[in-house]
Amino acid sequence: MHLPPSEKFNRSIIIFVTVCTAKRRKVLASPNAHVAVLSAWNSAARWLVGRYVMMPDHIHFFCAPNEFEGPSLERWMRYWKSRVTRKLSEPSGSFWQRDHWDRQLRRGESYDGKWEYVRSNPVRHGFVSAEKDWPYQGILNELRW
Repeated sequence: MHLPPSEKFNRSIIIFVTVCTAKRRKVLASPNAHVAVLSAWNSAARWLVGRYVMMPDHIHFFCAPNEFEGPSLERWMRYWKSRVTRKLSEPSGSFWQRDHWDRQLRRGESYDGKWEYVRSNPVRHGFVSAEKDWPYQGILNELRW
């Protein structure tokens, strides 16, 4: 179950999301997939993506609503995932796992701590020796508390 983001005292909302490919297929760590995901996120601007890391079979990213009464996180996720699927000429319904994992962050330290963990994933998995060398990561928008 995915709870809607909760706004408290007019504070920023930042959500940490992990989404996986269907059957954990290792198809995301490529220039084409990277461009397709970034393009989809940019076209789906009702939510803003902050920092992200694309691994071969999953993506970790931070996002925040860009509108007061925007679409739900689930609806936004379905939208950009379908755009990526079409861009990569994949059969509909077979590229992504149906669901995703999300957690609303509580404070700035949580964002920084999660980011440190996420950005070290390529090193922990042995893809690169230094975090800065992984080409499928970045930041699209500065998400602030």
